Amino acid sequence: MPQHIFVSSKHTIVSIAVCALLTGATGLFSINSWAQSNAAGKASEGVTLNFQGAEIEAVARTFASITGRNVVVDPRVKGTLTLVTDKPVSRAAALGQFVSALRLQGYTLVESGGLYKVVPEAEAKLQSAGVTIQEGDSGTLPGSNQIATQIFKLNFESANNLVPVLRPLISPNNTINANPGNNSLVITDYGDNLRRLSRIIAAMDVANATDVEVIPLQHAIASDLAPLVLRLLGASTAAAPAGAADTSFKTTLVAEPRSNALIARAANGAQLALVRSLVQKLDQPDAGSNNDALGNVHVVYLKNADATKLATTLRAALSGSAAPAAATATPGGAAGATAQAATTGGQIQADVATNSLIITAPDPQYRQLRAVIDKLDARRAQVFVESLIAEVSVEKAAEFGIQWQGPLGKAGDGVIGLLGTNFSTGGKNIISLATGAATGGVAPARGLNFGAVQQTNGVYVLGLLARFLEDSGSGNVLSTPNLLTLDNEEAKIVIGQNVPFVTGQFTNTGSSTGTVNPFQTIERKDVGLTLKVKPQISENGTVKMAIYQEVSNVLASSVNAPNGPTTNKRTIESNVLVEDGAIVVLGGLLQDEYAGNQEKVPGLGDVPLFGNLFKNETRSRKKTNLMVFLRPVVVRDARATDKLSMDRYDLMRSGMQDAQPEPSRLVPINEAPVLPAAQLKPGPALPANGNIKGNADTPASANRPLGQ
Repeated sequence: MPQHIFVSSKHTIVSIAVCALLTGATGLFSINSWAQSNAAGKASEGVTLNFQGAEIEAVARTFASITGRNVVVDPRVKGTLTLVTDKPVSRAAALGQFVSALRLQGYTLVESGGLYKVVPEAEAKLQSAGVTIQEGDSGTLPGSNQIATQIFKLNFESANNLVPVLRPLISPNNTINANPGNNSLVITDYGDNLRRLSRIIAAMDVANATDVEVIPLQHAIASDLAPLVLRLLGASTAAAPAGAADTSFKTTLVAEPRSNALIARAANGAQLALVRSLVQKLDQPDAGSNNDALGNVHVVYLKNADATKLATTLRAALSGSAAPAAATATPGGAAGATAQAATTGGQIQADVATNSLIITAPDPQYRQLRAVIDKLDARRAQVFVESLIAEVSVEKAAEFGIQWQGPLGKAGDGVIGLLGTNFSTGGKNIISLATGAATGGVAPARGLNFGAVQQTNGVYVLGLLARFLEDSGSGNVLSTPNLLTLDNEEAKIVIGQNVPFVTGQFTNTGSSTGTVNPFQTIERKDVGLTLKVKPQISENGTVKMAIYQEVSNVLASSVNAPNGPTTNKRTIESNVLVEDGAIVVLGGLLQDEYAGNQEKVPGLGDVPLFGNLFKNETRSRKKTNLMVFLRPVVVRDARATDKLSMDRYDLMRSGMQDAQPEPSRLVPINEAPVLPAAQLKPGPALPANGNIKGNADTPASANRPLGQ
């Protein structure tokens, strides 16, 4: 059956045999020439299509004649199509129907550089120019049937969340991709589907929550009602940021104590309406309440503050008394211990067992009290105080002396005299040394000793002692007491010994009965290191501290002294202002001491060189450097406390591991105690090695102990 295409005008219809088109190039040339010569003047004329099982390539060439555009058919495009119109249509509409027919068979028509290409649909996204062209032009491809790529930038919803939702709505051969960097979607599809997807995306890309709404309360307390409503809603107080994955977003509800209101932000309008409904039902006056002062009884459980102290403060604030009434404890043990006092218009009791306040007051007054309690019952910051006491001492002593003795007389004389020198500056003199040498009970003094002694008729008639000594010593003492205390609370640490000091004694040796009842009175004192500190954190982060520090020790040479031991004591008591995490020097001692002593025979000892035989000289010098340093670190939350604690814990554990004994088979004790590995509670992760790198709350300098 011959196939025709009918080109109609306003008054006539001209029929052209399509079979002639299929027979040779002549017919094709004649049709193209006719179409090109009449395209400009007849763009608005209607076209009637009548293709029954025609080859796609042939139909494409026919539309090339109609549109006046060159058409290229991909070799992979095979098959036939049927395209029929009952009445004349515009050339743009006819071209649109042709593209629609191609889409049903998996092919499409794309425009690139003024050339139409019939290609498989899967290849269209690689060859399409992606430009939407206005419909109505007979020589252009309608935008609804053209494959294009469009970028959709999202304002609220996450691009990754929309990909699985939109993927089924896109033709199988086209693509959709998410760009998390700028939260956008890149979609390649037909123009009409892109417009449909645009409407769907606009409907889904909306704010994830309603506007903020303030709900004033009449009877309930905002801080009490907020967690209750959130629990009923099963919501959390964490809102997801715009553009992020917020599938877990739930209602946010914040209590505003000053105006006793709730600030709500819900996921949608229905959720906000539910919040309003719950608040309205819960914001009711207490059952049985009245207007007298003792009508309402409320229990407030404290989280951080001490109930007894806070009750005293509140009573003083309400009564206006400068000296609040003292707390009284009720009988019945700790569980029933309370502190109670009447206030102007109500009563406040502190229950020690549960650390709670029992307030009897009308609603307006209770709301005022509750606002004050919420501010005072805040987590208090802590201060970690590190103190470093560093002492360096150097001692040097030198001694040189010559002593000699000679007899005057001879054996058998009634009187025998002595001539010589006898000094005791640096050690034993020659007389005592010679006497002790004969009995074997006295040893020479320290240093190099050279001497000789001779006894004649029981008298030491000859003696010589030369002594040379040089002594030096040095020492370093480093103490680092640390303690952690609450803001504005005094803390004390004592590290030392409790040493006895004899203050008196009595012996009854002269009793006529022969009974002896001796006794001593002893006073014990702490000797060692004492640190007392009371920190106060200011608004700008500086720490004011009242400090008392004492370092004392027993002088070793005085342990067995008849009058008791002698103690060295160094004390600092001061008030300082230090920046958080900074190191400050509290005070110290820089001492340089020199001592010299000389014994000599007048005149003879001054003779150059020869005078050394007639003198004994000692010299000593002692230098002491003592400094006390301090560093406070403000610890504002549990995370910062954990970091400091774990850092010190790891330091001690590493030291114990390094101090393990050497393995030995002869002494089969090869292990020393070691702290177990710390088990961190769930929360912010710490580094595996326990080394803290610092954070916004804790200065980096606070992550290592002072002096290391």
